[in-house]
Amino acid sequence: MLTNDTSSHLSPAIQTRHRQILDIARRTGRVTVEALAERLDVTPQTIRKDLNELCDRTLLSRVHGGAVITSGVDNLEYEARRLLTKEEKLAIGAAAAALIPDQASLFINIGTTTEEVARALHQHSGLLVITNNLNVVDQLYRNPGIEVIVAGGRVRAIDRAAVGPFAVDFIRNFKVDFAVIGTSAIDEDGALLDFDINEVQVSQTIIQNARQVILVADGNKVGRPAPVRIGHLSDVDIFVTDRLSGPQMAAVCETHGVRVIETHSKYPGER
Repeated sequence: MLTNDTSSHLSPAIQTRHRQILDIARRTGRVTVEALAERLDVTPQTIRKDLNELCDRTLLSRVHGGAVITSGVDNLEYEARRLLTKEEKLAIGAAAAALIPDQASLFINIGTTTEEVARALHQHSGLLVITNNLNVVDQLYRNPGIEVIVAGGRVRAIDRAAVGPFAVDFIRNFKVDFAVIGTSAIDEDGALLDFDINEVQVSQTIIQNARQVILVADGNKVGRPAPVRIGHLSDVDIFVTDRLSGPQMAAVCETHGVRVIETHSKYPGER
């Protein structure tokens, strides 16, 4: 059933199509105009109108070429997040991993993008990695050049993250060279946001106990709503993204001295 604003003025056919679009978006995380037009056998113009109406009701958020699912209180299912902007996350992961020298110590928190950073660390040696992300442990523990320490705590079934006060207390025992962190959303004013207060407390502690903080997040995170504040871009030293979303975000980074590395801009590299 459609929620957020009334839809009684819409014809049954349009309501059915809206439900189909939302169902696809919830399963995949992202929908494109072309794919929906072909799947639902309507014109791209019709799909654009559908997406605009769903975005007006805050059920979706518009991105270039389509839309992503959005919610102010609930995150996407973890497996759907893996598929969302997968190519961008691979590039971000490789660029962030290139910033980590051998013989360094680092935190890696929960997130599908931070997992891509871990995946790209396999050629490194002499690393000490502390993480609350069991998916990162799976990727790195066999590597003889990387020592992995896992934080204790309650393990969330949805994403295999160790969260809660035990994880927070454990992380406080370390002071590392780098923190590689993800975020579920970035507000236009630079606030870093997430959905789970327990996860946020772990991320905040990671930031506080690292000499340099590397934020990894794709451009679709900007403007997405989430209710819990992790911190602000001013807490970050380096922001690795596929693209900055616009001049306002660029201005926030410049104001706070955040080094920006873009992987999918017209001229990839630093700003």
